[in-house]
Amino acid sequence: MKLKELFLSLMFMVLCSTAFAQSMEQLKRNKEALDRQIALAQKNLNKTVSGKKLTLGQISAIKAQVRLMQQKISTINSEMKNLDNQITENTGKVHNLQTRLSELKKEYAGMIRFAQRNRNSYDKMMFIFASKDFNQAYKRIKYLQQFGQYRKKQAAYIQGTEKDLSDRIVILDKDLKNKSSLLKERVGEKSKLDKKKNEQAVVLNRLSKQERQISQDIQRKRKEQDAINKKIRTEIQRIIALERKKEEERAKEEQRLAAAKAKAENRPVPVAPVAKPKTNSELLRATPEAAKLSNAFESNRGSLPAPVANGYITAHFGSYMVDQASAKNDGVTYQTSENAAVRAVFNGEVRSVSTVLGKYFILIRHGEYFTLYQNLKTASVSEGQNVTTKQTIGTAALNEGVAEVSFQVIKGAIAQNPESWLAK
Repeated sequence: MKLKELFLSLMFMVLCSTAFAQSMEQLKRNKEALDRQIALAQKNLNKTVSGKKLTLGQISAIKAQVRLMQQKISTINSEMKNLDNQITENTGKVHNLQTRLSELKKEYAGMIRFAQRNRNSYDKMMFIFASKDFNQAYKRIKYLQQFGQYRKKQAAYIQGTEKDLSDRIVILDKDLKNKSSLLKERVGEKSKLDKKKNEQAVVLNRLSKQERQISQDIQRKRKEQDAINKKIRTEIQRIIALERKKEEERAKEEQRLAAAKAKAENRPVPVAPVAKPKTNSELLRATPEAAKLSNAFESNRGSLPAPVANGYITAHFGSYMVDQASAKNDGVTYQTSENAAVRAVFNGEVRSVSTVLGKYFILIRHGEYFTLYQNLKTASVSEGQNVTTKQTIGTAALNEGVAEVSFQVIKGAIAQNPESWLAK
């Protein structure tokens, strides 16, 4: 029973260690991703600071850097919390193993003393021959055999426990060193964050002096976005109108077939019931193929890939403020590297490839859903083409010296928050 308990305890320790390793590995990957995004933000920032005019791209880049640095510090804190838990757990396991090892050695010492008292074969033979009957003699022989085997197992088990204890002490020492390293890293990141916040304060001070210019930039971008939104709404309404026409034609065809059948059977022609008009949502998923694609898109909510492989969000969904000027975003805006590949986030059909002020935007249909990709320098797909998840559809264009891509998710004709659809 003791061996079984210790075996279960060791198995539990292995499972916990595996879960801890996976958690730490994920945090490490998150931190590396944040490092890449911070470096990209700095690269974009370096492109914009050379001019005297403060740009929206510069404001977005420095705000994104501060946010990403805060996220990195939060990730480091999570790493340290995990390590603290692991250190506490390993310290307890070391104490338990030490206690268990002491008990095993004590038990083994007792077995050795017993064996020494009955070490010669004469004593063993006398022990067997002193049996009352053959059955008892057989049991005594088996006992002596099992005792010898058990003693060997105990010796091997003591060695195994000593090794486990040694390994656990090594892990504990490594965790303590990692914690010390993370403490130094956190201090360094906080110092960088303080410096970046000072830089942000300088930028915001300049922003207050250029409020009129920034307001004009926002108004200009809003007009551009309104022009795109108008085109997209028109295209979606056109698609809905086509689906409604197809639905009416299907109903007429069904009525014609029903009338022909009634006439052939010499029955009165049935009067078609007045059908309730279908909603836009019902029309967009009227066919089995559209319904299947809609369901597949919905089932991937929270796991869709980002429209750019390397980038960071600078403008979130909904209304926001830049100094005293307000703006509204029907999607999210990514800053990325110049000429970065823009990719489809899910399987679908390209329904529109258009331009506004020399920049491409692409609309892809996924059954009832649509995804919109804006501010593209080039487009590598055409209307009517089927695309697959992560397929390149174009490249990112510069916007005031910074490569940006705006992305929207639309259900029917209603804009959704893309961040609830994209993988974290």
